[in-house]
Amino acid sequence: MVDAGYDAPRLAHLLADLPIEILGRTRSDRVMRRPAPSREEFHREHPDGGRPPKHGGEFVFGKPGTWGDEHAVTITDTRRYGKATARAWDRLHPRLTRRAAWLDHTAELPVIEGTVIRLQVEHLPSGGDPKPVWLWWSKTGATAADVDRCWQTFLRRFDVEHTFRFWKPTLGWTRPKIRTPEAADRWTWLVVAAHAQLRLARPLAQDLRHPWEKPAPPERLAPARVQRGFRNLRLVAGSPASAPKPGRPGPGRPPGSKNRHPATRHDVGRVLATGQPYQRPTHHETGTKPRRTEERQT
Repeated sequence: MVDAGYDAPRLAHLLADLPIEILGRTRSDRVMRRPAPSREEFHREHPDGGRPPKHGGEFVFGKPGTWGDEHAVTITDTRRYGKATARAWDRLHPRLTRRAAWLDHTAELPVIEGTVIRLQVEHLPSGGDPKPVWLWWSKTGATAADVDRCWQTFLRRFDVEHTFRFWKPTLGWTRPKIRTPEAADRWTWLVVAAHAQLRLARPLAQDLRHPWEKPAPPERLAPARVQRGFRNLRLVAGSPASAPKPGRPGPGRPPGSKNRHPATRHDVGRVLATGQPYQRPTHHETGTKPRRTEERQT
C-alpha cells in the first residue's frame, strides 16, 4: 500500500515478477485510459483503415460523465464513517510518456492495467466534509469482495503508520545504535512486547489526559495515554520478578583511550554516475583528515 506521492503503476511494473499486489491512492485530478478497441471493432468504426489506437477513451476522475458503468459496487455500513460506498472500474491504465521515471525506458512503453476504486463515506470522525478517495489496484477482474478488501486494507494503513510513529519516539524503537541484525530483531520484539503490555493494561490504567484531549472510556485508551499511568500499575498488578536493586551505571571507556572494538563497516555497494564503484577516501579509513595547504601571497 502506498500513498498518492508514489507511482503505483510504476511499482507494479517493476515488481511484476513477484507475487505481490500494489494498492495505492491516486490524486483526484488524474486521467486514466480504457482498453484499446479490438481490431474488429476498429475496422468496423473506421472502414478506411489506419493505425489502430494503443489507448481507449479517457476516464477523467473529475468528470463523472466519462466514468461509464461500474464493474462492481459495494455499500457497507461502518461505525466510524457511516455508509461507505465503493465503486470499481476494471482495466484502466495511465497513458505513459517518456519522462520522469520512464525517461530511460528504451523499449516500448507498457500498458499497465488495473482497477480504479472510488470510495465515498457518509461522514468523518472529525466532522469535516468527506471527500472521495481514489485507489488504483494492480489486479483486474475485481469482485465485490476484492473491492471491500482493498479499501478496508487501505484505511488500516493509517493504523500501521501511527503504530510505527508511536514505536519510534515513544518506545525508542530506532534510538539504540544496534550493530547486528540479530540484535535489531531482539530489540524489535522487545518493543512489540512493550506495546502489547500497554494494550493489555487498558482496564487498569488511569486516564491521565492532557487539557486539550477528550475523555475516553478505558477500552478506547490509546497506548500513549496508557503509558502515562503505567508506572502506577505496579501497586495493583503482581509481578513474578523480585524488586529491582539500586545500582549505578558502569564507568565505560575512560576518556582519551582508543576504542579497541570498533563497529564493523559494511560495503553498501554504491556506484558512481560514471559506472565505476565507489571507493572510500583514504583519510576516512585511517580516521585522519586531509591537511589543507594554503599559498601565502606576498
